[in-house]
Amino acid sequence: MSHDHDDRPQLTAAQAAAVLTPPPGRTGGDLVVESLQGLGATTVFGLPGQHALGMFDALRRSSLRYVGLRVENNAGFAADAYGRITGEVAPLLLSTGPGALTSLAALQEAAAASAPVLAIASQVPTAGLGGGRHGYLHELRDQQASVRDIVKSVHTVRAASQIPSAIAAAWESALTAPHGPVWVEIPQDVLLAETTLPVVSAMDATPRELYPRPELTIAAAHLLSNAERPAIIAGGGVVRSDASGKLRALAERIDAPVVTTFGGKGAFPWEHPLSLRSWLEDRHTTDFLEDADVLLVVGSGLGELSSNYHTFRPRGRVIQIEADAGKLESNHPALGIHSDAREALSDLLEAVERREEPGAAERVRTVLEKVRVRIDAQELTLEQQVLAAVRQALPDGSPSFWDMTILSYWAWSAFDARRPNTMHSAQGAGGLGYAFPAAIGATAADPTTPVLAVSGDGGAMYSLAELATARQYDAPLTWLIVDDGGYGILREYMTDAYGEATGTELARPDFVALAESFGVPAVRTTPDSLAADLTKALAAPGPSVVVLPALLRMFEPTHL
Repeated sequence: MSHDHDDRPQLTAAQAAAVLTPPPGRTGGDLVVESLQGLGATTVFGLPGQHALGMFDALRRSSLRYVGLRVENNAGFAADAYGRITGEVAPLLLSTGPGALTSLAALQEAAAASAPVLAIASQVPTAGLGGGRHGYLHELRDQQASVRDIVKSVHTVRAASQIPSAIAAAWESALTAPHGPVWVEIPQDVLLAETTLPVVSAMDATPRELYPRPELTIAAAHLLSNAERPAIIAGGGVVRSDASGKLRALAERIDAPVVTTFGGKGAFPWEHPLSLRSWLEDRHTTDFLEDADVLLVVGSGLGELSSNYHTFRPRGRVIQIEADAGKLESNHPALGIHSDAREALSDLLEAVERREEPGAAERVRTVLEKVRVRIDAQELTLEQQVLAAVRQALPDGSPSFWDMTILSYWAWSAFDARRPNTMHSAQGAGGLGYAFPAAIGATAADPTTPVLAVSGDGGAMYSLAELATARQYDAPLTWLIVDDGGYGILREYMTDAYGEATGTELARPDFVALAESFGVPAVRTTPDSLAADLTKALAAPGPSVVVLPALLRMFEPTHL
C-alpha cells in the first residue's frame, strides 16, 4: 500500500532543525505535558507525589496552568466539574498507591456522570511492574486493577516513546460518547529518564461520532408522529451533548410533555407550557409517564432515581436513546437506539411529522398542580423558602454544585436550573464532599463567573482543606453550608426505619471562624436573610462562606 505525503505540511528548515536537535534536559515528564498541550489541554489538576515528580517538574517548563488541591479525591472532583462545564478533557495528575487510590471515589462520580477526566498516575519503577513484591514505596500488586472497574479504559506505559500514543488514546476514549474517566499510568523511572525524542507537536485524537442507525430513526419517528399521548424523559445525555435546543424543538413539534431527570436539570425550560419539571420522586408524575402511549427517553438509563425507585412501569411503547450501550433496555424493554443524544434528536427532528394536541399543556398544568397540593399539605414552608432564596440570589448564568444533602435533594426536584449545564450534583455515584472542590474546578473553567457550592455540615467536613485552595487561587465562589448538626438525611432514614438514628450526630467546628482562619470571609445567616447574604457573597470577589443553621426535612416519598 502506498501513501501520498504530498498534502502534508512541509517543515521549514528551522522546524526541521528543532526536530533533529530537541532542547536538552527533557524527560518522560516533558513528553506527558507536551502531549497534553499538543491535544489542546490548557489546565491540569492534581497533587504531587514522589513517583510523579517528573511530571510536576515538567509543568514549570510548559504553558499548562496547574490547579493543585489538597486531597486527591477533591482534585478528581475539581477535574470532573471542569470536564462537565467545558466538555473538554480534564487532566488529573496523580502519584502512586495511596495518591492513586484516594482519587477513586471521584473517578466513580465522573464515570456515573460521564465527565471526561484523564487521570495520569505514576507507578513504581518499571522493574516493579507485574506483581513482583520488591517493596517499593507505594507499591501495589496491580495498581490498575483497582481502577479498571471504574474507568472507561486503562493505558500502561513502559517506555518513553509510548507516552504520546497512550495519552492520545486515552484522550480519545474520554471524549467518545458517552464521555467518562480514563486512566494512564507511567513508571517513575520512565518519567525521570532523559529523552532525545523530538518535542511533541500538535496531535489528533478525534473521538468517533456515535450516530443512530437510520432504520431505528424511521421507526421512532413513526411511533412519535402517530402517538396519542407522547411524553419525553430528558436525562443528562441531553445536557452533555448540548442538545437542549433540539429537545425543545422536537417536544414542540409533537406537543410532548417533558420531564428532566436530576442529571438532566436545565435540559428543558422550567416554565415552558410542556414542562413537567423534575418531579420524578412523585407518584403523580410517575402515573402520567406510565400513561403515555409512546415514551421517548433521551440520555437516561432510567435508573433508581429516574424511575421513582424502580416503581415506574410504562404501559406504552418506550423509545430509548442512549450513548452507553450497556444502559439500553437495562431496565425496560424499548426500541433501543445507541446514539449520542444530539445526533439522534437531530435526525428525529427531520423525520417526525408535526403533531398537535391542544390539551397537552393543560394535562401538564394538572400534574404540576397535584404535585403542589401534595407538597403544600406537608407544611414544608422552611424548605421551600430556603430553596427560593438560593434561586433568587444565584445569577442565571452561574454554575451551582450540590453535595449529597437534604437541600440538594429538594433542588433535584424543585430547583429551576434556568440554563443547561449549570446545575451539577454528585447524584451519579452519591459520594459526599463533591460540591466545594467541584466548584473550584468550575472557577478554573471560567474565572469570570461566580460559582455556588451547597453542602451540609457532614459533607462540608470532607472538603475543608480546600478552603486553602480557594484562597490560594482567589476562586470566585461562595460555599453555602447548611448546618443541621449531623448527617441529616441518614438521620431521617434511620428514624423512619428504626425509630432512632445511630452514628448520625456530629461534633463540628465553628464554620465561620474556621473559614476566616483561612482568610476566607464568612457569615452566619438565617432563612430570612439568606437571599441577601448569598447575593452579597456571590457579588464579592474571591471565595466566601455562608453558614445557615437549619434543620430541613424531606418531602414524603411516594414509592413506598
